[in-house]
Amino acid sequence: MEIEVGKTAKYLREKQGVPEHLKEELKEFNRIKKAISEALKNEELTIAQLSEKLKMSNSETMYFVTTLVKYGVVAVGEIDDMDEYYSYKLA
Repeated sequence: MEIEVGKTAKYLREKQGVPEHLKEELKEFNRIKKAISEALKNEELTIAQLSEKLKMSNSETMYFVTTLVKYGVVAVGEIDDMDEYYSYKLA
């Protein structure tokens, strides 16, 4: 089989396959990404507010929000009046 230039990932997926646990982790990430996006659709929220709304721990929420900030899905909003908490919004 001849490999096309720039098609390494596609070639490896076809040859080796994708492990089931990675497929499940991606499904879970996409589910959480969608839930965060829905929560931020109409208003800016802090990590604590998002955690409460999504029924997740603060640390877990922070992990997913910072990941979404890194990839440009979520943006950092304003800081609150007491200069303690940032809010987050859709990018």
